[in-house]
Amino acid sequence: MAAAELKAAGLSLATAESLTGGLLGSLLTSVPGVSACYRGGVIAYATEAKAHVLGVPADLLAAHGPVSVECARAMAEGTRRLFGADFGLATTGVAGPDTQDGHPVGTLFLGLAGPAGVTHAGLFSPAPGRNEIREWAAEEAFRLLLTALPGYSG
Repeated sequence: MAAAELKAAGLSLATAESLTGGLLGSLLTSVPGVSACYRGGVIAYATEAKAHVLGVPADLLAAHGPVSVECARAMAEGTRRLFGADFGLATTGVAGPDTQDGHPVGTLFLGLAGPAGVTHAGLFSPAPGRNEIREWAAEEAFRLLLTALPGYSG
């Protein structure tokens, strides 16, 4: 995961989750002492929550939809701002069982907002079910975060 690396770097994290439905926060809070670096998270499953809680602009949602790289980036910025964290990490996508807005099951968009700006990733998993997709998405989210930490070499 990334809790030890965050703590070692003296950096903080907040999460905004849609596809993962709280899995990032759950995995992070299972680590003893994570309160030194994890500020909190928002499960913004509904589009309205993305807009009203995280501040994702309505025009962005109208133009690109809640399952988009643009939404993931805005969610990451919103949670970073909301919690005053060094990093904001966001997940949005389609865990199934049905496609959403033309995106197939297994679509994942990640956003990461940090001191160096905002980055993102768009990925796809052929995993066989919702839980497997959510677990894969959490692993990919932490992988993206790790690449942004100073001194991390993988």
